[in-house]
Amino acid sequence: MDDDELIAAVAGGDDVALRELFSRHAPWLAARLSRMLAVDAVEDVLQETFLGVWKGARGYRPDPSRPDGAGAGAWLWGIARRQAALWARRNRPPETLPPPAQADQHERALARIELDDAVAGLGAADRELWRLLYEEDRSVADVARAMGIPEGTVKSRAHRARRLLRAALGGQW
Repeated sequence: MDDDELIAAVAGGDDVALRELFSRHAPWLAARLSRMLAVDAVEDVLQETFLGVWKGARGYRPDPSRPDGAGAGAWLWGIARRQAALWARRNRPPETLPPPAQADQHERALARIELDDAVAGLGAADRELWRLLYEEDRSVADVARAMGIPEGTVKSRAHRARRLLRAALGGQW
């Protein structure tokens, strides 16, 4: 079964389908979450994510332009991002005498989640450019070759993406 069919089965109460969905997607979700959260938080957030999948599977609508179930990954990541934000807010240290390292860790996690949300709002080409340039730390020349565009276009799109993200994040970046 593809992911869309698995989610439909989960919506019907099939816990085997949920386990299959978990085994397919938990590794990459955990890897992305670990960039935002402490290692001990990732497992909690993954559990909450798949609990959210169980509860929300009836509301999932497959993307007809992606008949291979590829839209399910974006849906799962959206749930995971929301769960990570909720976890970070729930586990924020008290405002009175917060341990600096722990407070900084939570603030970084929230900032990373907000940045990921803002990046998700970019167009597909700009998201890909952002991923290659800033997440994979590739050179402008490498990104230009990978995307089949001139280096100057990479630079101007990166500048525009940074400007849009800065505006989306309220100037905090």
